[in-house]
Amino acid sequence: MTASDFGAWERQITTANACRHPVRLRGQVAAVDLRTGEMAVTYSTDTEPGRVLHVPCGNRRESACPACSGVYKRDARQLVRSGLVGGKGVPESVAEHPCVFATFTAPSFGPVHACRERNGTVLPCRPRRNARQRVCPHGRDISCPLRHHDGDARLGRALCRDCYDYESAVVFNASAGELWRRFTTYLPRQLARMTGITQKELRSLVCLRFVKVAEYQARGVVHFHAIIRLDAKTTDDSYAPPPARWGADILADAISAAALSASVTADVGNSGRTLVVRFGAQTDTKVIRSGTSDALSRTAVANYIAKYATKTAGAPGLPS
Repeated sequence: MTASDFGAWERQITTANACRHPVRLRGQVAAVDLRTGEMAVTYSTDTEPGRVLHVPCGNRRESACPACSGVYKRDARQLVRSGLVGGKGVPESVAEHPCVFATFTAPSFGPVHACRERNGTVLPCRPRRNARQRVCPHGRDISCPLRHHDGDARLGRALCRDCYDYESAVVFNASAGELWRRFTTYLPRQLARMTGITQKELRSLVCLRFVKVAEYQARGVVHFHAIIRLDAKTTDDSYAPPPARWGADILADAISAAALSASVTADVGNSGRTLVVRFGAQTDTKVIRSGTSDALSRTAVANYIAKYATKTAGAPGLPS
């Protein structure tokens, strides 16, 4: 390889952003004189190393392509951050709008190995002192005194295969999108009920904006992370703050109530059985505040959402 060959190869890697699986294009670009019909080739891949042009794959999953995922993550972070503190055409005043960071988990489908922490200390997985509590109806020991760390292959695996409801877990994943849609229907209803007005009045006064990402837990079940912001309803779709009576605390309460109320009835394959799909009983809501010592950092939340927007979808037993 000559110095010029190496330089061309290096430029191609840079243009493709060091993509792990670049798309290889072959061909040429030509300019045509519309008056005379004369055509001239302005670019050809014959001048590239290997006679192909490398283009980034654009895959946002970190496990598939770290380089393209990094670009997507940085873009996502800036877009989400603009909805929290302003920028990209959004005024800085949105930082004072009621805003909540919420996590919606799935219910339990049976005991699994888990990583439990308290104040940074990893705790035993499922300790059981009572011998009767350690045995499931199928005679298997469902206790685990081990301290699991990230990367442990046992995380998320069922302690008893017969106790774990795999069918319901699959149905929950398949219905998660519809369940979220039901939640967005119930949320305005809960806000209207808590403030003593009709839904029509509510829609004329405030509007909800949100961004969410889905994440596979170690047990292979989907849960959602979402930022939900409350704005005033305006005719020009601007970013005015809502009336004072709609604060972040009432928004957090409405989110918890709507998540508890939302449900979807789904068929379990061809078994003839139906399942009422709900979120887990504990929906975690954190108010995002500005200017206080215990504030949940808006930048940290933007980073968190961007992280899970590009995190691998890999989980035990799942295909990429």
